[in-house]
Parts: sequence; C-alpha cells; structure tokens
Amino acid sequence: MNTVTRVGLIGLGAMGKGMAQSLRRAGHPPHVFDVRTEAAQAFARDGGVACASLPELGAACDVVVSVVVNAAQTEAVLFGPGGDGMGCASTMKPGSVFVMCSTVDPNWSVAMEKRLAALGLLYIDAPISGGAARAASGEMTMMTAGRPAAYAKAEPLLNAMAAKVYKLGDSAGAGSKVKVINQLLAGVHIAAAAEAMALGLREGVDPAALYEVITHSAGNSWMFENRMAHVLAADYTPLSAVDIFVKDLGIVLDMARASKFPLPLSSTAHQMFMQASTAGFAKEDDSAVIKIFPGIELPKRKP
Repeated sequence: MNTVTRVGLIGLGAMGKGMAQSLRRAGHPPHVFDVRTEAAQAFARDGGVACASLPELGAACDVVVSVVVNAAQTEAVLFGPGGDGMGCASTMKPGSVFVMCSTVDPNWSVAMEKRLAALGLLYIDAPISGGAARAASGEMTMMTAGRPAAYAKAEPLLNAMAAKVYKLGDSAGAGSKVKVINQLLAGVHIAAAAEAMALGLREGVDPAALYEVITHSAGNSWMFENRMAHVLAADYTPLSAVDIFVKDLGIVLDMARASKFPLPLSSTAHQMFMQASTAGFAKEDDSAVIKIFPGIELPKRKP
C-alpha cells in the first residue's frame, strides 16, 4: 500500500514561496513555516498547512525543504536559534529527508550530511538557481547530491519544484560546488553588465538604445538582459540583494583559497559588491552595484 509523502517547506521568501506554490500545484500541498507568521498563514489559505513552529513542521513531514539565506540560518532551522534544540531536526522521524537549498560552503554541506546521519536523518545537498519567476512556475534548476535512499523519498517533490534536477553525486558536496561556480559566473556577469552600462552612461549613450543593441548582440548575457532592465526602470526592489553576492562571492573565494587557486575576476566583482554594500545599497537589488560608478546619471523612475 502506497503512503503519501508529506512535505514541509521553510522560508517563504522570493524563491521559497514560488517553490511552495509549485508543490501545491503538483498535488503536494506543503506544511510551511516562515518567521513572518502572516506569510505562512496567507500561503495556507489557498492550500497547505501553516505551522506555528519548526518542531511542529518537522513532526508532520517526511521531507523538509529549507529555503533560507545561508548556512547559519539553515543550522537555526535544524537545531534552533543558538542550538537550543527548537528546530525541526528535534522532531523529524528517522529516515526523513532534509533538502538544503541554500548557497553554502561545500565542506559545510558535507559535514551537515554526516551530522544528520548520526540522528538517523537523510540529507540532500540541493542549491537552486533561476530566480523568483522560475521558482513560481516550477522551471528553476536544482543542483543536487545525496544518497539513493534520500532521492527515493524526495525525488518526486524535487521534480515538482524544478524543471531541471541535476544529480551530481551520491553524497553531499557536489551540488554546492556546482552552485558556487554558478554564483561565480552570475556575480561576475552582473558586475560586468553594470560596468558596461555605466560606461555607456558616462559616454552619453542613450541607455535604452544601448540595452536594445547589446541584448541583440554577441556581448549580451542573461544577467545583462535581466539586471540592466532593473537599472533602466530605476527599480532596485531586491529580487536578489547586493549582500547576497557579498556572501556568495565570498564563498567562491574561500573555496578557491583553500587550494590556492587564483580567481582575479571573482575578486574584483566581490570588491564591487562590497563597495556597494558599504555605500548603503546592501539591501537593494544586486543591479544596484552600478551605483558605485562616479560621474554618471542613472535613469530615473518614470511617473
């Protein structure tokens, strides 16, 4: 007799909310938890269950998907703030699966798999990419690594959330390594796109015309096309904030530093995001890195 796999999702931010919607749309209405109680309750009004605490969610679910910002928040989700035991790991049943979707140091992910295994829990290293719109439509990418037993329980749910679920290894680490490399490219591309648009503005080129030409020429990138549209609209609402790339490019550089591998472009891009952050743009959209360039007049929001 087949049993229904009960899924929980923690973190209803830009990506997590879309992923929860994809699960619900696929017939897996999730239990959800967010530190913003009203966000969980609003989601559950259309299907699913809003949990009042992490232990409540852990006890109710066979698979728990964590969509928080970083390693520290993931540890808090699992073991409670400050390790006080009030996380979901305290109530998850043996054999349950924890799916970790944050961008983290690969070595941290390897260690977490071992730590959860000691508690009888399975783990999938599953960073995500694609942005909020693709998360909401179930078209994002997941870079995963985990034991076969973990996939056996969680794979249908992963497929409900993502159009591409790449299996990169049978233990944690490989998923996070590929995500870190993806973030290297994403961060460098955003920084380069901002530099190119800033030069155009400095030289008096019409920004809309520049955008039109570049997006139909060989110099285009997905990041130029996506992020410079934010600049043209003067809309720095954070879909992915400047400080995300301060963190992620920091992880990139830490990983390379461990093997003394040079990353000159990543280092420069990291400094650009650091400069934008300390200049007061930390919580703005990552396209706000363009604001570090002097002597340019950025497009203004149209009334």
